[in-house]
Amino acid sequence: MARWPGYETEQESEREMAGDRAWMNADQQVPGGGRTTDAARMNAARTDAPRTDAPRTRTPPVRARHAGPGADLGSREAGLADAAVPGVAVDTPIARAARAALAARAGGQAWPRPGSCRIITVANQKGGVGKTTTTVNLAAGLALHGARVLVVDLDPQGNASTALDVDHHAGVSSIYDVLVDAQPLASIVQPVAGIPQLYCAPATIDLAGAEIELVPLVARESRLARALAGYDATGLDYIFIDCPPSLGLLTLNALVAAPEVLIPIQCEYYALEGLEQLLRTVELVKSHLNPGLAVSTIVLTMFDGRTRLASQVADEVREHFGGIVLGSVIPRSVRVSEAPSYGQSVMTYDPGSSGAVAYMEAAREMAHRNARSGPIG
Repeated sequence: MARWPGYETEQESEREMAGDRAWMNADQQVPGGGRTTDAARMNAARTDAPRTDAPRTRTPPVRARHAGPGADLGSREAGLADAAVPGVAVDTPIARAARAALAARAGGQAWPRPGSCRIITVANQKGGVGKTTTTVNLAAGLALHGARVLVVDLDPQGNASTALDVDHHAGVSSIYDVLVDAQPLASIVQPVAGIPQLYCAPATIDLAGAEIELVPLVARESRLARALAGYDATGLDYIFIDCPPSLGLLTLNALVAAPEVLIPIQCEYYALEGLEQLLRTVELVKSHLNPGLAVSTIVLTMFDGRTRLASQVADEVREHFGGIVLGSVIPRSVRVSEAPSYGQSVMTYDPGSSGAVAYMEAAREMAHRNARSGPIG
């Protein structure tokens, strides 16, 4: 007779084999109908199998170790128990995101303020590189840390106005009225709900025809510059101008109106192709219309760390432009894309997300560049 592995005698082996057969047969119907439960199967196996007085060797169950008071709990409960112990810091991705979210919602410590209002044009004639997203989130990040910021939406699509939840339907006074009808800029500026000290000059669909209507006007390329000159910006620290994805009259107005240009560059090859044309345009405007114009900041956006191409593009941009490239790189983030559909920046929509943390770090870098000593009052 075949001997069951692990038993010395044929009698012990036969008893164990009988117990196993009883266990397999325990899947039959029990009296009263219905399937047997696990408990019924175990009882049936114990009843049918002959008892033996031979000692059985059992290996004690191995229990996972957990430091602290959660040692008798499962891994998840133990982690929560440990996190509840005063003085014990939990360093996990979720915990770090939660701390970042709390810090962002609380506003955080005030950052240094510039010596005078900085007017920054956010431009890149290539579409989909993150111009509006960068404008909105940098403005929100600075405002959350005490800066007073105005966003001028110069894109006919009005995406910056949407992201800041500012009314910009047809018929609302907008930047179109300022450019075409010379309406004062102060008459169209609206506060942004939920973020104190953040304001927006909205854009409506009327702006789509502004480039044609501006053609016969005198000094058409400096209409925005005159509007900003007549606006009382003494209470502001930053003015961001969000440009459309083109190098037409609207973008030209933005370049003439601002001494600084911020260029978002998507970490892909096509973004580098269009950069040369933008830089040529900046040089032309500097030579003929705005001698103080300069590219002050470059932000690398939509970085995908899984691809070698993204790293190569980032390295080439840093090698060519040097210190004006921000150290913070904006990764691809679903939360950044979702936020505008809720009328929010990612700073308030999900402050602990990777995109929000990256934009907050980029805003901090900007605040500490060319800033006077002393925090914002």
